[in-house]
Amino acid sequence: MRLFVGLGNPGPKYARNRHNIGFMAVDQIASDHHFPAWRRKFQGQVTEGRLGSEKVVLLKPETFMNLSGQSVGEAMRFYKLDPADVTVFHDEIDLTPAKCRVKSGGGHAGHNGLRSIHQHLGPDYQRVRLGVGHPGRKEAVPGYVLKDFAKADEEWLDDLLRGIGDGAPALAEGDAGRFQNAVSLRVAPARSSGGTKGGEAAEEKPAAKAKAEPTAEPEPEDARSPLQRLVDRFR
Repeated sequence: MRLFVGLGNPGPKYARNRHNIGFMAVDQIASDHHFPAWRRKFQGQVTEGRLGSEKVVLLKPETFMNLSGQSVGEAMRFYKLDPADVTVFHDEIDLTPAKCRVKSGGGHAGHNGLRSIHQHLGPDYQRVRLGVGHPGRKEAVPGYVLKDFAKADEEWLDDLLRGIGDGAPALAEGDAGRFQNAVSLRVAPARSSGGTKGGEAAEEKPAAKAKAEPTAEPEPEDARSPLQRLVDRFR
């Protein structure tokens, strides 16, 4: 069994915040793979289903970001799971928008949701880091992550979430590489080596025909008599 946790803050006020991309990710998985309706449990919203051959519990803590570990710890203990069975989806300001990276263990890098999970689980859980970009100044980070995604972000965000839904069974089965490939195929689809629209190879242009050499004009026949030519020669 696996526990997939999406981090965010509860309520419509925060629904489209950059900080809530973890909620968006598990919502996409639940929708794409026909999980049953969410229900309240473990101080959050939970639903259970299957991804490939694995049984998976999806969890959205409703304790607010800074106390996420309370909900995650409660769910982990209920299902008798180890930290290695837990995967946390969260926003990552140190990755450019639409980037997705899977990481196991390590520090929390100042992320308040991860900090809380560290306190309840320790560091040995898996994370799916979802790039939202950086505002450029450290002091601007709190306001940046608590603002909604811009209109210009909608296309890549939709591609990223769809890729997460596509790759979720591979992630549940422990294949992080195949999961990241599925995301990449949505975010940056492969192009034909021909480089033309529709994947058709460019039609080869016929070589230009060599320009024909001009034909020399024939010299006109000399109509003079032999005597006249001799006279003309000595003039």
